[in-house]
Amino acid sequence: MQVNKNLTPEQYNVCFLKGTEPPGSGKYLHNKAAGVYACVNCGQILFASETKFDSGTGWPSFWDMAEPKAVKFEKDLSLGMERTEVQCARCGAHLGHVFDDLPRQAGKAGGQQPTGKRYCINSLALDFIPKN
Repeated sequence: MQVNKNLTPEQYNVCFLKGTEPPGSGKYLHNKAAGVYACVNCGQILFASETKFDSGTGWPSFWDMAEPKAVKFEKDLSLGMERTEVQCARCGAHLGHVFDDLPRQAGKAGGQQPTGKRYCINSLALDFIPKN
């Protein structure tokens, strides 16, 4: 695993020590601009703005990945509960967790369909790349 030497101490804590930013503090929580979200450590494209939504949890949330193999998953038994950790598939950076707790909704004709998943991701683990 290669660590980007430009990471701030806070980014390193989230990405490689599996920390979590305080809810409501992330710079991308309210970002509504079109574009993609990449791994802050290696630049791997992870999520698209079209799948971002306000989950009310205090962290940026997405209902799908940008590409089928953009992230990988690990069982997380920390904090006395079982969760599914989301990691960058390229560098292994900790991004957040995924929960299967959303109602599945039909998408618009010809459009993407929500998956029922809520990817709850730390802003500190992301870089935003605006469209254009």
